[in-house]
Order: sequence, then C-alpha cells, then structure tokens
Amino acid sequence: MKKLIVLLLLLLPAGPAAADDAAQLYARGDYAQAMQAGEAAHTAAGYAVAARAALSEAVLRDAPCLECLQHAEALATAAVAADPKLADGQTWLAAALGYQTRIKGVAWAQLHDLPDRAKAALEAGVAAEPSNPYAVSVLGGWHVEVVKGAGPFLARTLYGANINAAMTLFDRAAKLAPGNAGVRYQIALALASYDPDAYRARIAGELDAAIKATPGTAYERALQTRAAELKTLLPGSRAAFDARVRKFQGYP
Repeated sequence: MKKLIVLLLLLLPAGPAAADDAAQLYARGDYAQAMQAGEAAHTAAGYAVAARAALSEAVLRDAPCLECLQHAEALATAAVAADPKLADGQTWLAAALGYQTRIKGVAWAQLHDLPDRAKAALEAGVAAEPSNPYAVSVLGGWHVEVVKGAGPFLARTLYGANINAAMTLFDRAAKLAPGNAGVRYQIALALASYDPDAYRARIAGELDAAIKATPGTAYERALQTRAAELKTLLPGSRAAFDARVRKFQGYP
C-alpha cells in the first residue's frame, strides 16, 4: 500500500510549488533546470517560466538559435493553452515569434501570419493584466517592429501598427516598472533599432535606467552589461552602434 501511495503522488501534477522552484532557478540563471522544472509543474505558470528561460537562454547566446526559439514558442503555447489569461504566457509567445521573424525574415513571417499572431497574443495579455510591464512593453516593441518592417503606411493599413502607439505603450511600461532593468533595456533596444538619431535622448535615458536598476535576476544583470555597452557606443560610430543593436536583437 505504501508503494502505491508513493506512485500515485509521483503521478499527480506537480502544481504551484514546482512552478515556484522553476522561477527561483530562472532567477539564478539555471535556464536548463528552470525549463525542466517549469514543464514538470504542468501549470500555466510553470510553462510560462520555462518559456521565459528558453527565451533568455536563446537571447544570450552568441549566435541566433532557431531551434531554441521554437522550443520557447512550444512552451509558451502550452502556457497559453493552460490559461489564456496569463499575460506572461502570451508575452513570451509573442516574443518567441518576434525573434524567429528576425532569423527567418519578414516575408516568411507574413506567410506564416506571425505579426497577427503576435499582436493577438500581446493584446490578450495586456487585456488580462493591464499592469504587466512586460506585456505592455513588448506590445510597444511589436508596433516598432511592424513599422520598421512594413513601413508606416502598410504597417498602419495592414496591422494597425504605428510609432505613436509604441511610444504611448513604452511610456506606460516605464511608469509601471521604473526600476526594471529588463523592461527599460528592451524599450531602449527597440527605439535604437528604429531611429537612434530621432530618439537618442530617450534611448540614453532608458539605458541609464536599466544600468542603475537593481537586477532581480541573472538575466537582468546580463542585460545591464549590454545596456552599458550600448550606452558607450551611442555617441560614437553609428555603424558600430547599429551592428551591436542588431546582434542584441538576435539577427543573424
């Protein structure tokens, strides 16, 4: 009987405790273990942490990894299936799709309907959790990416994307999380990829905020290092700055 009870316990869903363990592993930078623990939780929160870990590992690699991003997409999709109202799941799904677009190209993304899929995920996330700074800032980044890829007219006509909406969302995200290194860095990176001359002051301010923030995770510490590098490059060679921005955004 005792063996049967142990077996039944092992077969039960791991639940919130395992998701919390995954979050702690993620914060320490143990991404492989965080992915395993998150999946083992069999919950939306667990899958979302696993997706975030897969994304973080992919972003910090020296070279783009399409397979890593597809794994992140699968984990985020599982999170969304378990709970469509969990903003983190929707956000990491959209982010995984966005990074894949940078590797595969705009034409491929349009063929596979990635811009609309990402927009739907982010809008669902923001609607479910309006105060989630990641969902808000990534939605702002979506507007920038679409305008950059399609041009202002087609972006507005085909997808409803525009830079004014992006700036409003960035302002909102910065107010929601003024001391979040990841959010502030991503705002700077998005604007740097679009027009580093027109938004130079805002980029510098966001980079400063990211550098001065108290990091909550190993990933945020890594982003602070990147923010400091971009801040150093910003006043110098435009070519060198642009090249670093593209690398940090995950372009081949």
